[in-house]
Amino acid sequence: MFRKGGRIFGPEPRDYSIKLNKKVKFVAKASALSDKVLNNNVVIVEDFTFDSPKTKEYISVLKNLGVESSKVIHFISDLDKNLYLSSRNLPNANIEKVIDMNTYEIIKANKVVFSESSIAKLKELYKF
Repeated sequence: MFRKGGRIFGPEPRDYSIKLNKKVKFVAKASALSDKVLNNNVVIVEDFTFDSPKTKEYISVLKNLGVESSKVIHFISDLDKNLYLSSRNLPNANIEKVIDMNTYEIIKANKVVFSESSIAKLKELYKF
């Protein structure tokens, strides 16, 4: 049929993704967070912001919290541009909104930092 032959049932692209129920995702997040709390790896801070994006200021905040040498994920309620720009140059620091929280990021981080407003947003989202 074809010059030099051909494959009758050749490979086709497949979708390997699976669907997880909302309740299963919630239990996974709750389990990961409870593990961090039990191991004293959660820090809650007051809401703060910077006047201008300065990485040195964010490093000093991490040093004051005692988490500068470990991988940190910082959850905030709403995106603060100066805070995000201050931290994006640091390889061990990550800032996320509470709405975008996922289990993998929680497990990957050594320390989890919450702002006070993010705790309120977390209670509102998951009805604690």
